[in-house]
Amino acid sequence: MTPLDTAPNLIDQVYQRLLQGIIDLSLPPGHRIRQHELAEQLGVSRQPVSHALHLLHRQGLVSESGRKGFQVAPLDPIRIRQLYEVRAALDALAARLAAQHARHDAAGRAALERALDAGRKISAQTTLATLIDLDVDFHRAIYRLAGSPAIEETVAPQWPHMRRSMASVLVGDYRARAWAEHESIAKHILSGEAAAAEMAAQAHALTAGRTTEERLKAASRAA
Repeated sequence: MTPLDTAPNLIDQVYQRLLQGIIDLSLPPGHRIRQHELAEQLGVSRQPVSHALHLLHRQGLVSESGRKGFQVAPLDPIRIRQLYEVRAALDALAARLAAQHARHDAAGRAALERALDAGRKISAQTTLATLIDLDVDFHRAIYRLAGSPAIEETVAPQWPHMRRSMASVLVGDYRARAWAEHESIAKHILSGEAAAAEMAAQAHALTAGRTTEERLKAASRAA
């Protein structure tokens, strides 16, 4: 890790750097985090590192390991599937509301169409990090078009957990299938078909949850 620029809020900088490493798996599950080494790598004192680790611990992204130590928390397949089940209910609500609002929210429609168009441009060369960003951007566009900030605020704390699990599913044929499902959801929303949009969004999230659980379990057995 490269040293950080000097800035007032070092805790947030360290937190964001660690969070990104956990999400993109450059700090994989089980990785032991040694505070003094990390502080040296980032060019900061141990205090902001300690505070950042405690914030991540509160989120369940790192777990305690030994005396005053931490490690990147393992990916629990069942927990991830449960998060997707909760998200399925929220995504269904968001899609229904978005379909109801789409006719009257030109800016929201345009944002959803841009997110969808960006997904159409993915290829075999598209990096995993970009795929994950595009996936999240698409769903956030729906939340905003829904006109209910409570939905996005509820989902937001869970994105780091789901982002790092996406690496196990956004490979092979699933990436194309996921965007085909996005196309269907967006079509129903932009056409104002609330019930169809709700069903498509719910099915998409549940499928993603089951697929993620299966692949995480398979990876664990193979390890």
